[in-house]
Amino acid sequence: MRATIREVAREAGVSASTVSRALSTPDMVNATTRERVLRAAERLGYAPNRAARGLITGRTGNLGLIVPDLTNPFFPSVVKGVQAKAREADYAVFLADTDEDPAAEVGLVRALAKQVDGLILCSPRTREEEIRELTAHTTLVMVNRRFGTIPSVVFGNADGMRQAIAHLQALGHRRVAWVGGPRTSWSTRDRVRGLRAASSAAGMELFVAGHFPPYFEGGVAAADLIIASGVTSVIAYNDVMALGLLSRLRDRGVDVPQDISVIGIDDIQMSAMSSPALTTVSLAKDQAGRAAVDLLLTLLLQPDSVRNTRRELPTQLLVRGSTGVARTT
Repeated sequence: MRATIREVAREAGVSASTVSRALSTPDMVNATTRERVLRAAERLGYAPNRAARGLITGRTGNLGLIVPDLTNPFFPSVVKGVQAKAREADYAVFLADTDEDPAAEVGLVRALAKQVDGLILCSPRTREEEIRELTAHTTLVMVNRRFGTIPSVVFGNADGMRQAIAHLQALGHRRVAWVGGPRTSWSTRDRVRGLRAASSAAGMELFVAGHFPPYFEGGVAAADLIIASGVTSVIAYNDVMALGLLSRLRDRGVDVPQDISVIGIDDIQMSAMSSPALTTVSLAKDQAGRAAVDLLLTLLLQPDSVRNTRRELPTQLLVRGSTGVARTT
């Protein structure tokens, strides 16, 4: 049978209210008494009821996480990082998928705000004015997007694009194409900025193929345009699209990397399993999830401590079989 708060109080030689304070607001109890209570709770295996603790602290013990598309292998890795860090802090995570619909994103934030202490928005597609309005409903942290003073965790896209361009330049490529993701994606815009700067500095011609759905089919749809452009290399918005490119290029009889070199972004597990294995800009997805929970919990405890805090995680180019020396014409 589970130990009760009264049994812990008896074991520690204090009142039940002191046990409650020691566990919920430890700063209100002197260190010696607090240590005695914690030792007694540990000996008895006492764990406070989450609902009861919520009545005392005004907290639910829940965090919300909203992602655009759980079928995209990028997002489950972020989810695992969020869940692992939240579990360490004794928080539960409510997860929601918007299916790439900005309207659904807004509705989910408003609905979840009543059930959680704070929310993590991963790669949100919502317009800036709507994000600003959502901050009135709950405490927000964003992953893979920056806006205003909202704490965020992002990836070093500019450096990732610099690494990709430097690699292609070293292989003799002089023309590179970019296959973009959704227009509403902040990371699309951020990566294009980094790509333009890196290709210009390297003296490489950049062909922007446009925006495509961030799925395998999006890469397939872009492939014919890439072939027609005459480029010798292409960088895709994510690995899933890059895999679509590989598939269609193979169907068209285009050899990768002899005819066209292909680079993805994300380093999802499947990227190492393709043929040829995909060269990709690796993003620290699990680490991003953990960092977002860190920011959110700090913000909940000290509301003014992390305003305008931005954490940028490094990127790393992983060279595999889909890139090679540029063809000669």
